[in-house]
Amino acid sequence: MTTMTEASVREFKMPDVGEGLTEAEILKWYVQPGDTVTDGQVVCEVETAKAAVELPIPYDGVVRELHFPEGTTVDVGTSIIAVDVSGGAAPAQEAPAAPKEEPKQEGRQPVLVGYGVSTSATKRRPRKGPEVPVQQASAALQSELNGHGGRAATAPAAPAPTAAAPATAPAPAATPSQERPLAKPPVRKLAKDLGVDLATVTPTGPDGIITREDVHAAAAPAPEVAAPTPVAAPAAATTAAYDTARETRIPVKGVRKATAAAMVGSAFTAPHVTEFVTVDVTRTMKLVDELKADKEFAGLRVNPLLLIAKALLVAIKRNPDINASWDEANQEIVVKHYVNLGIAAATPRGLIVPNIKDAHDKTLPQLASALGELVATAREGKTSPSAMQGGTVTITNVGVFGVDTGTPILNPGESAILAVGAIKLQPWVHKGKVKPRQVTTLALSFDHRLVDGELGSKVLADVAAILEQPKRLISWA
Repeated sequence: MTTMTEASVREFKMPDVGEGLTEAEILKWYVQPGDTVTDGQVVCEVETAKAAVELPIPYDGVVRELHFPEGTTVDVGTSIIAVDVSGGAAPAQEAPAAPKEEPKQEGRQPVLVGYGVSTSATKRRPRKGPEVPVQQASAALQSELNGHGGRAATAPAAPAPTAAAPATAPAPAATPSQERPLAKPPVRKLAKDLGVDLATVTPTGPDGIITREDVHAAAAPAPEVAAPTPVAAPAAATTAAYDTARETRIPVKGVRKATAAAMVGSAFTAPHVTEFVTVDVTRTMKLVDELKADKEFAGLRVNPLLLIAKALLVAIKRNPDINASWDEANQEIVVKHYVNLGIAAATPRGLIVPNIKDAHDKTLPQLASALGELVATAREGKTSPSAMQGGTVTITNVGVFGVDTGTPILNPGESAILAVGAIKLQPWVHKGKVKPRQVTTLALSFDHRLVDGELGSKVLADVAAILEQPKRLISWA
């Protein structure tokens, strides 16, 4: 009877809801143990590095267990919920096949490239600490976590329960050939560049994952290897001395983690150049008021950003080489014959940059509709990962915060980003006289590998000219 009961339980694993994402945080559970679920029913909401997404269950049954509480970050491919599907005959027949396949593959599961064994991804619970070795009961995995080669002597100081298994000492020689060391792709590349064999590295990351620091430690000269033990004491002292009344520490994860990685990668990969221009936008502001009263724009979001976006699209049409990307692998400049216009949006979860697909083909009312939908979706936290992929050029409106201008960092993979400053009433020379006019400052950052100063200047000058004389939208579009 026990076998039949276990065979009727289906494990629903964390899917990759984006392109190549490796983890997601469980924001909210919509079900509890004992609840009945149906195929397609949303059981939880998770936050990836790109967006918040609701996950539907793919079968009918009764919830037996939620493997992780809300707020837990879970690797893709890890089981998050167990559902008893004993009410249906077909699922019960499929279930026994899964336990038989895992041993035959020697723990390998093709969910993520570079993430090692499936037993560590599906059976362990990262947040449980000491319970992990008991639940896994895998001598091969234990030997891998205990270290390889001559560095094993320094590892037991931290995980005492693991070090108390001398019977696993002969295993390290066989372990590297049986199971791949746990490490993320960037860490594997670093190890390859430094000439470090991951099988000889002692992991210190969560759940036995090898970190960049582990690789650097392995590549360091021998006298420095013994340093980890003294270093641990100051770290503990720092944590103990942390004053919660005077400081708040926020874990870096989700959208913030992805934004940080993207901005660092962009800043140190693409050589940025930023140019500025201050422009009289009084006529543009008058046109905004006229469009708000136009029946064709009834119910649509009409603001200065709409006309700035249209001006940028026209400038790109006049200077198509600005809409490109740099292909490092093939050493090519890829000129795009379409514009997916990104709009930087500040949300409760952090900065995201969804984009309007094929913005170059849209009329002004269509562009207004798309902008309104994009902003509303972002504020609700419902922007999908696909909406943030494939952008070509971006606009960031820092003026809404009263900021005059800035030097924006390129969205990765894009060639240009336009920052729009605050529109203010300022004294301005107009028709030979100093008059109060609506003025703003624009800043255009571009990738100097593929955009020369002349091209960047032409694009910025065209945007400024259209905003100063919006009638040019008719003659230039």
